[in-house]
Amino acid sequence: MADVYARLAELGITVPAVVPPAAAYIPAVQTGNYVYVSGQLPLVDGTLSATGLVGGEVTPEQAKQAARTCAVNILAAVEGLVGLGRVVKVVKLLGFVASSPGFTAQPAVVNGASELLAEVFGEAGRHARSAVGVAALPFNAPVEVEAILEIA
Repeated sequence: MADVYARLAELGITVPAVVPPAAAYIPAVQTGNYVYVSGQLPLVDGTLSATGLVGGEVTPEQAKQAARTCAVNILAAVEGLVGLGRVVKVVKLLGFVASSPGFTAQPAVVNGASELLAEVFGEAGRHARSAVGVAALPFNAPVEVEAILEIA
């Protein structure tokens, strides 16, 4: 895989500091050759990039961008724990979408995170995934994404 840091620079992506936990958990944990990243919200400089239900207060396009922000925060958690240069494969994502009644395009929203990881890691960024609609998320966030990554 090409140098992930060069790829990030090429894409104009700055990996932020790790988002501090909002409750009794840690941002990421390593066991063996895997890193499990806790659910990341679309926080930018400590503020949610959007709030509300997707298909209601938040458009699907805004939610897709929020999912992309969640993926950037996943990168921050991995960088803070083991360094992005050790990533061998993005194994799985689980995306939660706070959905208004009748909204069923959760996969299109979570594509924001999936597409970013494929842009950054290439083929190693393609992964298994679930996209789930939920009634509400912490702090009225429209989306939350967690990840499992294999590391060297």
